[in-house]
Amino acid sequence: MSQERYPVLWIGQVAVVTLPVEIDVTNADTIGEELFAVLNQRAALLVADMSKTNFCDSSGVSALVRAFRRADASGQAMRFVVSTPAVQRVLSITGVDRLVRVYPSVAASLGDDPNGQVDQARPDCATAKADTDGGA
Repeated sequence: MSQERYPVLWIGQVAVVTLPVEIDVTNADTIGEELFAVLNQRAALLVADMSKTNFCDSSGVSALVRAFRRADASGQAMRFVVSTPAVQRVLSITGVDRLVRVYPSVAASLGDDPNGQVDQARPDCATAKADTDGGA
């Protein structure tokens, strides 16, 4: 197994992975590998901390969605932490914010249901499909 490239904080079965300032074609595959590696360690909840990320292109969105789909298929939960308007906009335009729960801070993501259960007030979180190919 490769050495972690991005910091991972474990809190019980919850893993918080801090992602870089920019997520693009140059690092999206590596990020995807790191997220899969954490999921392979049986995290019940994976939080992708993009609070410092100010750019995410389509390859980054695809890597994030692949990790979410893997988590979902394995009965694991995944959440995103996003604080920059540019990244929030990308997730909104692609519909990813309707697929994966997005929080403004790590604390907020951890303060919600720790089992990753869907909030009945937002059932769209579990059923929406994301547009990962940019609408093509």
